[in-house]
Amino acid sequence: MRAPIAGPSTEIAPKGKIEVSPQAIRTIAGRAVTECYGVVGIAARRLHGGMAELLPPQRYHQGIVVHFTNGQIVIDLYVVMEYGLRISEIAHNIMNNVKFAVEQMLGVPVVQVNVNVQGLRLSEDDKR
Repeated sequence: MRAPIAGPSTEIAPKGKIEVSPQAIRTIAGRAVTECYGVVGIAARRLHGGMAELLPPQRYHQGIVVHFTNGQIVIDLYVVMEYGLRISEIAHNIMNNVKFAVEQMLGVPVVQVNVNVQGLRLSEDDKR
């Protein structure tokens, strides 16, 4: 299913429609997530051996799920965060960044962004 995009309100008769694939929405959301402070990366939805699996950018689709409900978008994200930071603050920043980025680029309302924390990682500086 694809998200319909509303055209300008000044149009009298639509000349077609614009559809955006879930993959495009996942790309927008993935970029917004990785730009947030405290995010180590996007993780797979399932743990492997009790550990979160960090995904490379070309596999972000395995950690970002997009649902369409009545012309609105719901996004589920699976992330790994940096240990020692306030998880709730980072999660709220992720929610706000993803919602803003998707709505800004598509003009379609995002009604919900769910952040699932799959794991915590120490930064390289803390390991030393």
